Amino acid sequence: MLRKIITLLVVSFTLISCQFTETMVLNEDGSGRMTISMDLGEMMGMMGDMGKDSTMVKTDTIISFKEMFEEKKDSISKLSAEEQKKLKALENYSIHMNMDPEENKMIVDIFNEFKNVSEANDLMKAFDEMDDVMPSMGGDDNNESEEEDGSDNNVGVRYSYKKGVFKRDAYIIDVEKHKAQVDSMASVESFMGAMTYKIKYTFPRKIKSASVDDALYSSDGKTIEFERSFVESIKNPDVLDLEVKLEK
Repeated sequence: MLRKIITLLVVSFTLISCQFTETMVLNEDGSGRMTISMDLGEMMGMMGDMGKDSTMVKTDTIISFKEMFEEKKDSISKLSAEEQKKLKALENYSIHMNMDPEENKMIVDIFNEFKNVSEANDLMKAFDEMDDVMPSMGGDDNNESEEEDGSDNNVGVRYSYKKGVFKRDAYIIDVEKHKAQVDSMASVESFMGAMTYKIKYTFPRKIKSASVDDALYSSDGKTIEFERSFVESIKNPDVLDLEVKLEK
């Protein structure tokens, strides 16, 4: 079932997708938790009978990659050093899945506990890497993910927190591949027009100022929230950039 879950996630990133919410809770020492939440219910409905496969059952569970890798350690030991390195980078990731195929319900939270905000790497990149190595771990024997460059994530994000200043800086990893990805979206852009990508960050102290003019703030002034068009965030990742200065 996990292979199918990963496949659905990759499809969601690149084809019909969903509403995304990127949530971060940051502690004073720079540690915290990063979560990307997705509602894939509409996607499951469009996939019809595939979403109602007998292996896809009603569930509410948390999948720990560290525990899963321990169970598959024999298979992992046979992978190349590079593939093992990719898996090692995913050990702190977990998935919380709430799914009911009969109701076309699929809510997924992918989260990562980090000791330093610089470790809060792009979760989508992590799952691109996961999809690359899943077949070698005993998943479906197919080359779809290798043959379709559209599944590659071409945007990275750097996070930093120093002296009360937090920064989220998105950047394009490969300009040519990113352009090809944007061009390939043209045929489905109208369908994706209503999709949004929301940022919601909570800080250990009250926010003094932020670089986003139309952001919303919590009553205690510690949480900032704003959203942008999902399509626009792919075309121009900088629209999700953020700099926050906290009160002393």
